Amino acid sequence: MDEKLKEIFNSAGIILNDLQAKQFTQYYDLLIEYNKMFNLTAITEPTEVFVKHFVDSALPYKTIVEGATVIDVGTGAGFPLIPLKIMRPDIKITLVDSLNKRVNFLNVVVEKLGFTNVKCIHSRAEDLANNVEYREKFDVCVARAVAKLNTLAELTLPFVKVDGVLLAYKSDVEAELVGASRALTILGGKLDKVLSFELPLGMGRRTIVVVNKVARSPNKYPRGQNKPKNNPL
Repeated sequence: MDEKLKEIFNSAGIILNDLQAKQFTQYYDLLIEYNKMFNLTAITEPTEVFVKHFVDSALPYKTIVEGATVIDVGTGAGFPLIPLKIMRPDIKITLVDSLNKRVNFLNVVVEKLGFTNVKCIHSRAEDLANNVEYREKFDVCVARAVAKLNTLAELTLPFVKVDGVLLAYKSDVEAELVGASRALTILGGKLDKVLSFELPLGMGRRTIVVVNKVARSPNKYPRGQNKPKNNPL
């Protein structure tokens, strides 16, 4: 399985060393084992997991600065930040999810893969972003399959330091960019660029919206009571 992983990553222009291949294989085995209990993903066939979860998550690994502090908001089964950590063991990561069963799974993954400099936190983003220990403390925030960009901006940018960056994973982003411009401005964000990638084996296309944090987020954001989703900026 390690060699198959290497071949798939190689077709995306990413070279895995032996340790990385082993960690991805361990991660896959844990994902399948715990999926039976926790319903972590609908995608379970090995090749699909390797492409649609692992490669997809790892695509922007070179864009993250050395030794960065990185938070994943709404991480679910660990995507995209566990694959990014495998590719970039130098980064310090914080995984946040609102479901405790997912956090329990992530703690197992962290232990089995031998990661260091990792926190797994059970919390809603709206609550954690108002905690001074986490507010505007991160160089990078990543988010994948969480919400539309106008909602996502409110849930993520308050975690990011000024001069930091948000990496928002999207499959179709054009309409969302138009609708999110006001939210980005209010929250101190400025669109930098949109990265585009073709996934291996013809399994689709991934875009990653890169938003620079250029000013502090007002203290009243993010709002509670599900307002970012129900009444987006």
